[in-house]
Amino acid sequence: MTSLPTTFNAPGTVLVLGGRGRFGLAAVQAFSRNGWRVLAQIRPGAKAPEVKGVQWLAHAVDSVAGKKALIAAAQGVTVVVHALNPTQYTRQAWARENGPLLEAGMSVAQALHATLMLPGNVYNFGESMPPVLMEGAPYRPSMAMGRIRTRMEEQLEAATQRGDLRAVILRAGNFYGQGQGTWLDLAMLKGIRGGKLVFPGPLDVATPWAYLPDLAQTFVELARMRLTMAPFESLHFAGHTLAGNDWVQDLQRVARQQGWLGEAQDLQLSGLPWPLLRLLGPLVPSWAALASLRYLWMRPHRLDNRRLLSFIGQEPHTPWPLALGRTLQHLALLPAAPAPVHAMATQA
Repeated sequence: MTSLPTTFNAPGTVLVLGGRGRFGLAAVQAFSRNGWRVLAQIRPGAKAPEVKGVQWLAHAVDSVAGKKALIAAAQGVTVVVHALNPTQYTRQAWARENGPLLEAGMSVAQALHATLMLPGNVYNFGESMPPVLMEGAPYRPSMAMGRIRTRMEEQLEAATQRGDLRAVILRAGNFYGQGQGTWLDLAMLKGIRGGKLVFPGPLDVATPWAYLPDLAQTFVELARMRLTMAPFESLHFAGHTLAGNDWVQDLQRVARQQGWLGEAQDLQLSGLPWPLLRLLGPLVPSWAALASLRYLWMRPHRLDNRRLLSFIGQEPHTPWPLALGRTLQHLALLPAAPAPVHAMATQA
């Protein structure tokens, strides 16, 4: 293992833009647990989640007045986590909103002389991506949302080259483990209590998954090390590399334990109607966006994190059975008590 740099940064003050979202809230919780002073931005009128010790700032970053007020309230911030997302998961919303949201985050970070941290995805690599995605690999996006993300990252890197700010991108696979609106609750697990599982791709194709508490903790570790890095870093979070068979095996065990299946029964498996999603995509933009991601389920790939490890030594990693158990608890599919999770972990 590569030796760690000797310079560590003590906890400071972090501003999380989009603190109510799936990743945003995980980041708020992780930084708070690790002793940082946490400021979290939400839209005016939005209800602030209950997280002890967090100061919620209700300012709209997409207005000049809101951005000025946010900057004034966030003096002393040394790290800005960009967890803002478009209002819809469609190509049109991404094209319309992602650019202005990134520019707002960049201007806030620049005004505060803070490092901007951004979660990335694998869309940049496109359908021709290799099975192992190395840090620094060239981008060849093959669909609109990948091209949008690539332009965003190029814009961010150019700003760091001009000396406008410092930035870190941490790329990860499919999010799971906190919040709703992911593949899990929208498709895969909708019928799990009835013994049914939807899996979007072949069961033997392994792809990267990011357990959000682990990803958020990695942001904390990188924030501590930010001043040892170059002005711009694009790193990979390996997370869990899982095939459909991994999901089936462990979910089948849970389903039997919970009485959703008999001891001799197996989960009923089905896939997504990809041709229908593509056919109706022009009428339902969110289906068109999902259809454009089909290749990610068909091509085995994983994220190589060796450069990340050169900075933090070890990637935060919750064992898969424990991460799955906590995810099911969060989705109210398992009791909130910890006993079922520990029971699952001992069987791994």
